Amino acid sequence: MTSEGPGYLERFPDPTELPGSQWYDAEAGPLVRPYAMTGGRTEPGPGGVHFDLIALVSAADHVPDSSEDSQLGPEHRALFTLCRFEPQSVAELSADADLPVGVVRVLLGDLLEAGHVRVGRPVPPAQLPDERILREVINGLRAL
Repeated sequence: MTSEGPGYLERFPDPTELPGSQWYDAEAGPLVRPYAMTGGRTEPGPGGVHFDLIALVSAADHVPDSSEDSQLGPEHRALFTLCRFEPQSVAELSADADLPVGVVRVLLGDLLEAGHVRVGRPVPPAQLPDERILREVINGLRAL
């Protein structure tokens, strides 16, 4: 992800300004333990969905209304805000929200179950094009 381009700062808020940032002290670190953020859960929802680090998460067209928003914690809202403008990988969300990946996976499971986010699965390695074919395409392009 690049920080270049017009409007970058307007589109991506400073993580310390996101909802829930009051629980972070720059010198001390997080003031709330990860198990408290997830309610002691370690798995993302009853569906048992697994989020790869490179899975792309985007906000659904449906924006949570005030009644749904009250059911979401500050960390849920921070993750939703981070992926609202463009898809983010699970690893990027974890880094940008300054939360452990395990916590992000559990919170994303909640958001997915509620229909607030969509997850694009990465392409399995077996379905990727063969390296030999890619080299032939590159060589063909160079020959032009």
